[in-house]
Amino acid sequence: MLLAIDTSAGASVAVVDAGRVLGSADEFDTRSHAEAIGRLIADALAQAGAGPDQITGVVAGMGPGPFTGLRVGIAAAYAFAAGREIPILPLASHDAVAWEWATPVLVVTDARRREVAWSTYDGMDPDGVPVLVTGPHLAHPEDLATAVDGYARFDRIDATAISAASLGLLAGRLRTLGRPFAADAPLYLRAPDVTPSPGPKRVTG
Repeated sequence: MLLAIDTSAGASVAVVDAGRVLGSADEFDTRSHAEAIGRLIADALAQAGAGPDQITGVVAGMGPGPFTGLRVGIAAAYAFAAGREIPILPLASHDAVAWEWATPVLVVTDARRREVAWSTYDGMDPDGVPVLVTGPHLAHPEDLATAVDGYARFDRIDATAISAASLGLLAGRLRTLGRPFAADAPLYLRAPDVTPSPGPKRVTG
């Protein structure tokens, strides 16, 4: 039984097992991730009729997404997994969108600052797993047609939310197949606004 968490576009939590969604809870107000995530985890577990001790892995949506929102879900996933001593299963959030489509798709999500994050997928492989072509990348919306190689052949999906249920179902399939998960690193796509000082500040006088 897997607990899936994604806060790349709002907050979404789901409990899945054996290809079924047992419980889910979502709140797509992107300003309240931190306040909502604990309650959503509790709600999804309650809906599934499951306790924390029944969860055997935590699926973490790694983005792309804005730094502040994305790190809330990742931190929650790591905290839950550490408390239960179970594995983290990282996945790119765009994979959850592509998993719902059998055709070549261009997945587009809001990256803030008048930019979008995008990834392209060439349908599904024989195991029913999305085939990533390239991404995620950043672009201005008006530049997508030129930024995406072969733009016309993809069905464009502008995703305003990421479903943790889809993320969890995909993770369950990968786990059953023994396939690798994503790199264990958030996909922020931008450097942080604040960077540490290169050394201690000199004191004079």
